Amino acid sequence: MMAKTYIDTVKYLVYTNVEISGLVEKPDVVGAIFGQTEGLLGDELDLRDLQKNGRIGRIEVDLSGSDGKTTGTIKIPSSLDMVETCIIAAALETVDRVGPCEARLRITKVEDTRNLKRKVLVDRAKNLLKTLIKTEIPESKEISELVRDEVKTAEVTEYGPDRLPAGPTIDRNNEVVFVEGRADVINLLKNDITNVIAIGGAKVTRTIVELSKRKEVTVFLDGDRGGDIILNELSQGNVDIDFVSRAPTGMEVEELTRKEMIKYLRNRVPFEQTGRGGKGSPERMRKEIPRFRQENPEDTSQPVPSREAEAAARARAEDERSRMDRNPYGQPERNPYAQTVPREQPRDLRESQREPMYRREEPGLPPLPDEIEEKAPLQPVAAPVRLDKGSLMKELNELSNTLRARFYNSSLDRISEVPVRDVIKALGETSDVHAIVFDGIITQRLVDLAAKQGVKTLIGIKIGNVNKAPDNIEIITKSK
Repeated sequence: MMAKTYIDTVKYLVYTNVEISGLVEKPDVVGAIFGQTEGLLGDELDLRDLQKNGRIGRIEVDLSGSDGKTTGTIKIPSSLDMVETCIIAAALETVDRVGPCEARLRITKVEDTRNLKRKVLVDRAKNLLKTLIKTEIPESKEISELVRDEVKTAEVTEYGPDRLPAGPTIDRNNEVVFVEGRADVINLLKNDITNVIAIGGAKVTRTIVELSKRKEVTVFLDGDRGGDIILNELSQGNVDIDFVSRAPTGMEVEELTRKEMIKYLRNRVPFEQTGRGGKGSPERMRKEIPRFRQENPEDTSQPVPSREAEAAARARAEDERSRMDRNPYGQPERNPYAQTVPREQPRDLRESQREPMYRREEPGLPPLPDEIEEKAPLQPVAAPVRLDKGSLMKELNELSNTLRARFYNSSLDRISEVPVRDVIKALGETSDVHAIVFDGIITQRLVDLAAKQGVKTLIGIKIGNVNKAPDNIEIITKSK
């Protein structure tokens, strides 16, 4: 099958300068590009497959040789999105040889061909509008819309030292919406959402990091692979994200109508619930939320399937909690302290039996709480209570897919059970918490608060962006 020599829609043009220490021909350069980038970016971004599918056009090479060296330019048309085009461009710079000769490729620019078309379009529209205004008397409604659009476009400002496109009310609001680019900012401004700022690509800037520390952040991303890449970069770039909202699969934020935009912002989920494959992950969000335009063009009162699934999960969690309250140790497991002296017996009886009980104790069981208290005067420091990690891991398995958390004291007695979204609040209001087991992701914020409250063990599904863990707390995940 021959590669396509053209593509229907050229979105971007990648310009590259090439310097080769030898005299080569154009086919040598093209062969080096395909050969040295093969398998570098995986199957989805393989240049040969992209060209066969019409996503990458013919590679144009212009060379000139003199003094035993070859110089020239390479131009590659692309119909991929912005992020994938830049990845392809960066891959070209990894080509270091053409045949037996050393080569050096450097990207000069990635040009958005639509900008040129937009400039011609806007200039032509201005001329047509001037002619229309001169030849016909405009209606008052047309004048109002013209002025309103001009004002909203002028509201796009540059924020911070990185000069990021943003709305005019960033500093006046406690909440801020992060979007991918300038076009997304303009679309939100046209729909009266003014506390918005563009991330400006996958690279996390200092402005974004500092703004996230001071504001409640909602990340509103496109429903494509580029949105997944940007969310991953933000989560690893020390950005404090509170909520995540995604456009449906295959759609961009700049394409959404006002009604759709408000719908998906209301359906945002806490960032802690966006673990890969979890209930709040971007993949599940895009699968569970119906295509708004196709299935529900006008009525927004229909329940969202993801909320029904969450209600069912809460019901299962309540049933499980009732069962555990009736039988906290489960069956056929045995309470390790069931054969010890009952607490209702007199103190003198326990004292008379203490020494034989120590000799009859099963290997590996911790001493009874009463014995620790009574032997304390004989020890310089009271012996610490060891938590049974195996029992806690069983608790984690029982909490799977319930989005709930359980608090335990030093004796492994359950104190309370709360939803995952309320863990931070409940931990701040609860004392004597020695262990937390929850169906969620361990974050830096939770680790810091747990260490402050004296928690000794944290057990969750996985660990998130935790840069610094205190020495006095043990973190355990399901994968360990």
